[in-house]
Order: sequence, then structure tokens, then C-alpha cells
Amino acid sequence: MDFDKILKQWNREQNKSSKKSSEKNEMEIWLAKNEIHDKDAEIKKTLKPGENRQRLLRMKPDDILDIHGLTSEKALISLDHFFNNAKSSGCEKLRIIHGKGNHSAGEAVLKTIVRKFIEQCGFAGESGYENAINGGTGATWVLLK
Repeated sequence: MDFDKILKQWNREQNKSSKKSSEKNEMEIWLAKNEIHDKDAEIKKTLKPGENRQRLLRMKPDDILDIHGLTSEKALISLDHFFNNAKSSGCEKLRIIHGKGNHSAGEAVLKTIVRKFIEQCGFAGESGYENAINGGTGATWVLLK
């Protein structure tokens, strides 16, 4: 069952019932009652910390931002918006496409901006360059804390 169907079913049942439960985790109770399980949460609970890191490194990014060709100012605004949305959406891994800097006069401007942004972002964790198939040094992956 996809999340949209689960949410619609939840809303229908909540509208039928005018009583509000005093329970703290109404959604968890409802999910259990309807035998709906969060597979990702179950997997995470069974993994050791090092195994979870390996899982994250192997997985495809949850979201991708392409700032290739943007000005420095627009790139920073886009990065801030992208990271905040990703964090609130529960993303675990992101990819930022910034280009290799071949068209920059000196150093790769956007690559540097992305590096500095990641270092200053409180919920950005480990990061690195993508493999050659996914952009090499022209794209950066980031694990969110």
C-alpha cells in the first residue's frame, strides 16, 4: 500500500470518529491495527551503526539538485531551500550537481560554494564526490544527520 492510500484511509477513519484519542502516538496505533509496517524503520532498527552507514553509501540519493550554471547567490539560495526541504521530508542522502568548474576563470566556484555550505550546514553529515557514472567531481553526495 502506498503512503497516499494509507493517509487517505487514516483521514477517512479520523473523520468517522469524532472522539479524539488521548494517546500520544495515534498514527502508530492506527498503523499497527491495520497491520501496516514501516519497512525502512524496521530495517534501520536491525542494523548496527556501521551497517547503516554502508546502506546509506550504497543507496541512490533521495533527492537531487542541479545548480550547474547558476550564479553564486542563486546557488546558495537553492542549496538552503533544498537542504531544508530534504531534512523536513526525511531524506537520508542527497546529490548536488555543481559541475567541474571547466567554465570558471579560476577555481570551480560552485564546487567551492557547495563544499562550504555542507561544512556549515548543521544537519549535513558525511559527503564526497560521486562516482564517474554519476558525475565524478562535478557532483557531490551528502548524508543527512
